[in-house]
Amino acid sequence: MTKRKRIGVFGWGLVAPKSPNIEAFEQNLERSDTWLSPFRGYGRSNFLVGYPEFDFETYHGWFEGRFPPAKFSQIKDKMGPMVQYAIGAFLQSLSQNPGMETYLQSLGTKCHVYVGTGLGEITVTHEEALKHERALRRWYEFWAAPERCTALRAHLDGNRDPAAPRDPQQFPVGSEAWIDAKHAWEEFWAARSNALEQYLAEAAAIQAEAVPAASGSGPSKLSTIRQKLHRIRALNKKWSCPDEPWASVSPNLLWNIANMPAAQISMIGKIVGPAFAPVAACASFGVAVKMAVDAINLGEATAVVVGMTDPPPHPMIISAFYGANVLSASAEVSRPMTALKGTHVAGGSCIWIVGDAAAMMEKGFRPVGLEIVGVGTSSDAHHIITPSKGGPQLAIKAAMEEVQATDVTTWDMHATATPGDATEIQHSLELLHPDVIFTARKGTFGHGMSVGGGWELTAQHLGMSKGRLYPMALTEGELHADVKVHAPKFVQHDGYEVVGTGYSGKLSMGVGGINSCVISRTWDPEYLERHVAKEAHAAADR
Repeated sequence: MTKRKRIGVFGWGLVAPKSPNIEAFEQNLERSDTWLSPFRGYGRSNFLVGYPEFDFETYHGWFEGRFPPAKFSQIKDKMGPMVQYAIGAFLQSLSQNPGMETYLQSLGTKCHVYVGTGLGEITVTHEEALKHERALRRWYEFWAAPERCTALRAHLDGNRDPAAPRDPQQFPVGSEAWIDAKHAWEEFWAARSNALEQYLAEAAAIQAEAVPAASGSGPSKLSTIRQKLHRIRALNKKWSCPDEPWASVSPNLLWNIANMPAAQISMIGKIVGPAFAPVAACASFGVAVKMAVDAINLGEATAVVVGMTDPPPHPMIISAFYGANVLSASAEVSRPMTALKGTHVAGGSCIWIVGDAAAMMEKGFRPVGLEIVGVGTSSDAHHIITPSKGGPQLAIKAAMEEVQATDVTTWDMHATATPGDATEIQHSLELLHPDVIFTARKGTFGHGMSVGGGWELTAQHLGMSKGRLYPMALTEGELHADVKVHAPKFVQHDGYEVVGTGYSGKLSMGVGGINSCVISRTWDPEYLERHVAKEAHAAADR
């Protein structure tokens, strides 16, 4: 059996509510107040959300020193918030250890990038979907007009088509029924428009022209494409028709698909190893860490950029969470373990650089967080949103394979301020020591669909690396009765000073029944001391 390598975190960065970077995040953790604010998407509402604090312009200088002037503006114009957050967090992660950027490049295919998302870039998707819907309605309306549709004229003259939908004139003009009927009516007749048939034949003739060979003496490929587009526009002008619905959606929709954060990190970091997006809902960050640890132990990677990124709170996300009965709508902060009123949507990113500790310390790099000693993943195979008992426990057992329950000092919960909090406590305590100290931070910065687990794990590492747990807005008297019955111990307003060098655990449970658990510990001082000389020597040689 291959001996497991020691895994460290050698860089990290994030974008979170009230926290444009890792330094602000750590400062904000010192206080127990919430980072949530009123949702602006409905004008006024009773929802609180976590808006990420972020300005992509902060990173303009980094690009200027490495790329042509157009590179920054291209990313700014083409990439949505989800991708930009990930880029910002990645650039932060390079800054804790000088030389990290060139080191990752030097690893060739042994540096990987696993950066995913939860719901994807819904801000761009929604915007482009609206553009397409509007263009489609204009298109149908134009070609369904009687003067462009012989079949409709025959229908109106008494030669009724039995397949035709109900005439919108049967409903009050402007009513929802009228709008729906008008759309169905125009879609039906546009498909039978003889004028549209002729238009499409003319357009096909334009598009049928072959792209010339690159070595030919005629027009170039790009010139040919531009000429075609010009002729299509001239055709539209001839017919006085609106732009085609298939020309209404920006290619930015493609540039913001789920793997694009990983791809952009690969491109701007000049990292040539595999770059892709693991997607596992709320368990995503832990799943990405598990994949990284496995790749390092198998010798396929020396370092892996892992992380998650979510768009800012959006009305569609709010509506979906509300419809699933897991969203708080009381205009007050809903804290885990208390009234169990539901969670709060948040957006942002979290990126870590994890790696083979021995290999990276030999190059002079210092770990910034805890040592990762075990990661477990599992599925409930039970229910799409209600966690099982066995699924999360399988992940916990796998992560704690070489760890005793008595060694675990602190445990960060998934805890979404829903009734599942109580069962999560119960099932966790069956595998943990009763004196373990629990934390639950979604009442602080909200619930990022994929990034929340990364924020929580980062908060745990930041605190435990200094021998403490940051405060939470919670007192024993506020605990919900269903939670209190299990007698758990929680970090409260004053935080918690940790005695000794115990292990820390973090459980995440995702929609669809996917679970991840990460076990970490403070670095052994003797191990670090043995590597300090190596580090100094390596730094001098760099």
